Amino acid sequence: MSDSTPAPAFVSPTPNSVLRRALVWGVAVAATVAVVGAIISGLIFGPIGVWSAILGGVLALLLMGITIVTILVANRYASAPDLIGLYFGIVMGGWMVKFVTFLVLVYSLRTQPWLEPVTLAFCLIAGVLGSLIVDVVVFVRGRIPYVGEAELRR
Repeated sequence: MSDSTPAPAFVSPTPNSVLRRALVWGVAVAATVAVVGAIISGLIFGPIGVWSAILGGVLALLLMGITIVTILVANRYASAPDLIGLYFGIVMGGWMVKFVTFLVLVYSLRTQPWLEPVTLAFCLIAGVLGSLIVDVVVFVRGRIPYVGEAELRR
């Protein structure tokens, strides 16, 4: 490269547009799970079922948010080849935080008298599976470049 040629811009491994789309669709899935679960569970269990379904949708949204936040934080370190291990450490650490959070929530909420545990479990699992499906579809349909600023020479 000559001195007058600007350095190629860094291309994030996961562009913010893909993350934004995943967040929007994930919120839609979590809201749908909460509303449908609240209607069905409300008819069966009453107000306890409604609150359990809403809490399940909110917790699914929280768990999805952990993934998006860790990827956004990790993207700051992806441009330096020396820090690529830190990138993957942050992402894997976020997944571990997500898993531990899920276990703590399920364990601590399963015996609460103000919740209907089956409704909470179904809505939480449906929300998490829905957000995983959203992540896969958004990532597969996202236009993520394989290389940064590549020049073709004649």
